Amino acid sequence: MSSTTVAGRRGKGAIRPMDAGERRPEPRRHHVRMIFVNLPVTDLERAKAFYAGLGFGFNEQFSDEKTASVVIDENIVVMLLTRERFADFVRGEVGDPSRATSVLNALSCSSREEVDDLLSRAVAHGGKPYRDTQDHGFMYAASFTDPDGNVWEPMWMDPSAVQ
Repeated sequence: MSSTTVAGRRGKGAIRPMDAGERRPEPRRHHVRMIFVNLPVTDLERAKAFYAGLGFGFNEQFSDEKTASVVIDENIVVMLLTRERFADFVRGEVGDPSRATSVLNALSCSSREEVDDLLSRAVAHGGKPYRDTQDHGFMYAASFTDPDGNVWEPMWMDPSAVQ
């Protein structure tokens, strides 16, 4: 093996020793991705009560009379928008999730019990079961709609099945 590159040749992507006086590039800082799910709602206060009933908090800094910022996890935020406010962000007509499903929001859970708990809370706070609970042994999932018809699928997967 050559001392100038791992593969013994210089080329694109080849690893080579640094020349005298050459500076290493600054390490890239890892960018933490976030997801913001925007949902149209017909009654903002009802929607806020539903998501609070699931145990989620709110970021008041990004909430107002037409919008509520629901914090699902540090990197997952649901923006509840009145249908009128939602219309400001889309071309054409605002869809009606109570009439046609256009997205399924799967949410990982730490256990089967958490899946069942979210489903129970959803039903207790105005949501409806969507599909039957699925138990595949290594994966367990339920599904429900919020009061506006937006579909959520809490799911748990055995970590050993992923490896």
